[in-house]
Amino acid sequence: MLASSLAQRLADHVQHLLGSGPFPQPGGWTHMGAVICDVSFQPRCNYERTLRPRLLRLQLSWPDARTVRGFQRQLATRDLAVAMEFNHAQKVATAHAITDLLAAHGVDTRDDLHTWLGHQANRAVLRTVKGVGPKSIDYIGNLVGRSHVAVDVHLRAFAVDAGLPNLPYDQLRAVYEEAAAILGHDKSGLEHAVWRHRSEAA
Repeated sequence: MLASSLAQRLADHVQHLLGSGPFPQPGGWTHMGAVICDVSFQPRCNYERTLRPRLLRLQLSWPDARTVRGFQRQLATRDLAVAMEFNHAQKVATAHAITDLLAAHGVDTRDDLHTWLGHQANRAVLRTVKGVGPKSIDYIGNLVGRSHVAVDVHLRAFAVDAGLPNLPYDQLRAVYEEAAAILGHDKSGLEHAVWRHRSEAA
């Protein structure tokens, strides 16, 4: 089946279940500690019940972690697992590694990261961090105001319901992007609408 026909099938499914929108972009964060912890801790985690409240508390308790360097200073003396109330060694290690990588590349603010992710070479560098895959790269972009489709289990399930075959990550992301163009929606706005629909039904 051609990619364009898959995109039309997905677009029809979106209209049938979600209507015509509009679908606003997800807000993301301006606090870089929250951005880094969001992308590090969210895999296989109930976002609304488990992660989002912890991210909101982190912003209040570590206000100087608004920048990457400020977050790095906090990590040097304080236990992130305790601050996040989330005892998962690998996720904590991922947050530390992302922080150190961004700091080493001079990325300090939300605007810095937004610009930095616009270069494919930088996206590839970020992929070298253990625990960071293609979905994480697209997801962190959305957290700082870029517009991507981060394909997770919810978006895959929605595509299956639409009658799409099981596609590799890049191909399914491209189908979602084309469906967004067909419908005249922002890519990340459509992604977030589908995510909310599936996660609330789960």
